[in-house]
Amino acid sequence: MTTQRPYRDDDLRDLYDGFASSYRWSSLVNDTLFGVAGLRRWVMRHAVGDVLDVACGTGENFPHLRGVDRVTAVDLSPRMLDQARRRADRLGLDVDLRQMSAQHLTFPDGAFDTVTTAMSTCTFPDPVAALCEMARVVRPTGRILLVEHGRSRIGAVARAQDRRAEAHYRPAGCRWNTDVAALFDEAGLVVDATRTRTLGIFTAAVARP
Repeated sequence: MTTQRPYRDDDLRDLYDGFASSYRWSSLVNDTLFGVAGLRRWVMRHAVGDVLDVACGTGENFPHLRGVDRVTAVDLSPRMLDQARRRADRLGLDVDLRQMSAQHLTFPDGAFDTVTTAMSTCTFPDPVAALCEMARVVRPTGRILLVEHGRSRIGAVARAQDRRAEAHYRPAGCRWNTDVAALFDEAGLVVDATRTRTLGIFTAAVARP
């Protein structure tokens, strides 16, 4: 973990507002060079019904959600939401976009059939609280679909991540050496299936509350 003061929601909102216009290009690096696109395709095919996309960013998950009944998407950053709106328009996808913290979702219990999120728990100030909120708003028979990155399963790579954790955290609040499986477990999620890429750094998971 880092030694500096952890970022809060308002810090993250300002950070992501600042690079919203270029965020899509950094996402393309992960998608194309590190296999994240394949993980997105695999896990998002499980999305059905009324879908909530949490920390939607610039809408990276949207192309995989065109076959569902309805999409609601939330993010802290208004400028990221502006970019997401443009992407939804290009895709012809009707999305209800709202500015909202993942840790304080203003939806009733069991409101959605599917909750999706990608490359996000690493930035939430309280990732367990955010995952618990996702579990709360999904129906008991629903699914939570996640694409995340965290600490590698390869010792030398993991140690390198640990050494660089502080420097990596500063620009965008990303804790890249998080134990993702431990977070899911602490939040009480039941994981039915997973896939990994790039030395176990990137993980996709199909989970339920």
